[in-house]
Amino acid sequence: MSFQMTNVHHALTARSREGQTWLLTLAMSAQRAPCDIKGCTTLKIARSKSTALAALAGALALTLSACQSGPQGDAANGGQTTDSSSSQNSGSGLSGTLNGSGASSQANAQQAWRDNFRNVESGITVNYEATGSGTGRQQFLGGQVAFAASDAELSAEERTEAEKRCGEVIELPVYISPIAVAYNLPGVDKLNLTAENVADIFSGKIKKWDDASIAKNNDGVKLPSLDIIPVNRADKSGTTENFTAYLAAAAPSAWSHEEAETWPIEGTQSAEKTSGVVQLATSAEGAITYADASQIGSLKAANIDVNGEFLAYSPEAAAALVDGSPASELATDTSLTFDLLRDGSIKDAYPIVMVSYLIGCQTYEDAATAANVQSYFTYVASAEGQQVATEAGAGNAPISDELRTKVQAAIDTIK
Repeated sequence: MSFQMTNVHHALTARSREGQTWLLTLAMSAQRAPCDIKGCTTLKIARSKSTALAALAGALALTLSACQSGPQGDAANGGQTTDSSSSQNSGSGLSGTLNGSGASSQANAQQAWRDNFRNVESGITVNYEATGSGTGRQQFLGGQVAFAASDAELSAEERTEAEKRCGEVIELPVYISPIAVAYNLPGVDKLNLTAENVADIFSGKIKKWDDASIAKNNDGVKLPSLDIIPVNRADKSGTTENFTAYLAAAAPSAWSHEEAETWPIEGTQSAEKTSGVVQLATSAEGAITYADASQIGSLKAANIDVNGEFLAYSPEAAAALVDGSPASELATDTSLTFDLLRDGSIKDAYPIVMVSYLIGCQTYEDAATAANVQSYFTYVASAEGQQVATEAGAGNAPISDELRTKVQAAIDTIK
């Protein structure tokens, strides 16, 4: 930093404790001593040489003190100074507000992404409302939000509608997470269930926890003679679609319904959103539900049968299912959607998994919106973005490098 003066007759060099060096010039007339750190003061320099040197030394001490203290000082910014008009990381200079809506399963991940994205692009504000996958897609198609998050890919009809707004659609598999079959059964810390068990429980065929069909898979476990209370989502939900897809694929003889976003059985105990079913199941002994595994709270999670082996959920086992599954029928270079093989044919792959997508436009009417969406999507898909969500307890399995390359290529087409 420099002290701007006229009529210069003397110079003084000073070094801080951090090893930074300043060249200070001294004038014999009174002048302003500006500082590039907000809060430094204007000082008058005395006319005599000896007094001026002393005054200048005091000015230097005051300046260094001001610059080394407070939240904007060197210690708070890794040795770099900032002022109040710019953040620590100004990024590319993009600015604006992005509104998104959709899957409640992504709520924790979205919070982590938004919080950390501020360190990359401080000028962009990202808002996200966990309205549910179906509502998020509807709001996106209606132009109410810039992007959506969904636990299910767009249907053929929805894609046709989206193309009227967007041209090509962007669908990115950025959140891979297991769906837990979560239960409230005091005293039962471990529970093994086959696909048929799960189907019979949620269809209402099995009504008691000590039913023989459950007991035979749980040797040594004292199952109570307690009513089973299945709890399903009341709202249109991608989690429901993924769960019913699992039942249809893994237990076709026990589950007579097709996969669907809306629960296909009437007269059941139900609640809206992930938080709702978890809260209801937590409040009722004997309850069982399905929910994003990262959000089941104090509920226990059943081990699920895969070819005779009962697997606990894990992000890694969920990722194994995605890596071993083919692209869906509607997949394109920009819609990276999967047809998950939930029938137990992939070894060590937990079968009840949801791939949650970020959905956006390839072409936006507003160039600033396009740039902001592209920047945010890039961060979410990055190794850092995936990791910060995992570390925040979002329960996601970071996408593979191979998949990230495809995702980024799709993001790069946004304009």
